[in-house]
Amino acid sequence: MKKMILSIVSAGAIFVAMNSAYATPVNQQAIAGKVSSVQQVKALKDDTIVQLKGKIVRDLGNEKYEFKDQTGNIVVEIDHELWHGKPLHANQPVTLIGEVDVEYQPLKKVEIDVQQLKF
Repeated sequence: MKKMILSIVSAGAIFVAMNSAYATPVNQQAIAGKVSSVQQVKALKDDTIVQLKGKIVRDLGNEKYEFKDQTGNIVVEIDHELWHGKPLHANQPVTLIGEVDVEYQPLKKVEIDVQQLKF
């Protein structure tokens, strides 16, 4: 009986420890750290956190935009909530923090899934 109670308590403690580790908030800005260039981003692995400074060139529809810096252009996905009601202007300078999204079907395509937007 004591062994059964001990195993139940141990399992509960492990469950709580695992859930608290996953619930810890992550400071995306601290992870992103230094600013990357579009050229560098295109060579990174999927799900890498990056920070980019440049300009939104145009709206491509479906929350996708063309972003440009001195090294090139890339498609970024920005959820409408991140705009905080501010209008989009062509060539608007912004800083983006997000994850690299690499797809290989049918050809390799690299985009950024933006998680934070600064004007």
